[in-house]
Amino acid sequence: MNLLRKILFPFAVLYGIITSIRNFLFDKGILKSYSFDVPVIAVGNLSVGGTGKTPQIEYLIRVLSSKHKVATLSRGYKRQSEGFVLADATSNAAILGDEPFQFYSKFPNILVAVDADRKNGIEQLLSQQDKPEVILLDDAFQHRKVKAGFYILLTSYGDLYSDDFMLPTGNLRESRSGAKRANLVVVTKCPATLSLDEQNKIKTKLKLEPNQELYFSYIDYDESIYSGDKTLKVSEVKNVNKLLLAGIAKPEPFFAYLENEDDFFMTFPDHHNFSEKDIISIEYQAIDDFIITTEKDYVRLRGKLANKQLFYLPIKSSFILESENFDKTILNYVGTSTRNR
Repeated sequence: MNLLRKILFPFAVLYGIITSIRNFLFDKGILKSYSFDVPVIAVGNLSVGGTGKTPQIEYLIRVLSSKHKVATLSRGYKRQSEGFVLADATSNAAILGDEPFQFYSKFPNILVAVDADRKNGIEQLLSQQDKPEVILLDDAFQHRKVKAGFYILLTSYGDLYSDDFMLPTGNLRESRSGAKRANLVVVTKCPATLSLDEQNKIKTKLKLEPNQELYFSYIDYDESIYSGDKTLKVSEVKNVNKLLLAGIAKPEPFFAYLENEDDFFMTFPDHHNFSEKDIISIEYQAIDDFIITTEKDYVRLRGKLANKQLFYLPIKSSFILESENFDKTILNYVGTSTRNR
């Protein structure tokens, strides 16, 4: 695979040129971007693969929802619906996509919508009788047709965009220079004990602009697992034989948090739609053992596997330092934008 990526280097250069021209045309106003009279925060990354966008969006929801009417707008990757869909009691993961349905399930007081056309999605949200005061755009850093008021760029600790290259040789969707659009950058999935010295080394690598803020976050795992009607401490099931199942980009930390040497593991592609054949295979491997999965996979597996067996482990994004400063920056942006409308 590495050899193939090196062979495809000329295509990476060509792809980089094409994306740079596109960004230039948007920057100069030749291609039109649309702004809206509501605070819009775009969360995304330069690379493909998991950088922790879902826990970051959920962190923003927790910060904002006590003070403002929040809406999330996602593409709804691999959903079976089309166009604009606003989540309601009839929605499920097939209609919304797994991550938006997770938002809807966890935060019933916000609006959750999906639309591949983000401009249309925002217009539809603002036409609602109970319209939002702030909109969070999920995975929209490259969606230049909408000009967000605030950009949050995520990059994984073990896969910094400064060390990467353009697709298909590397994993970047656009040039590293695209990071200049960010108001702040969050290095995600860090070790919780990341030292100040290591943080400063990363800051030097990223070469941020003077006006850009930098934060470091880690994935914080819950101490309990949950089913539809039951809660168990992780310590209770740590040494019990179980099936650990994940359909996410980088499942190794999830497995490491829960595993013992006798556990069985099943991995699926990110956003995998579980077929009847998959369910039979999962049941065969689990027998009567616990099945513990990620929260994102749980919304797609719920109802397909026995409730008494199927549990999920929640995660959240936590900041190593300066979470208060991060919260203040976000609240100030939204508050100022709301007052100026």
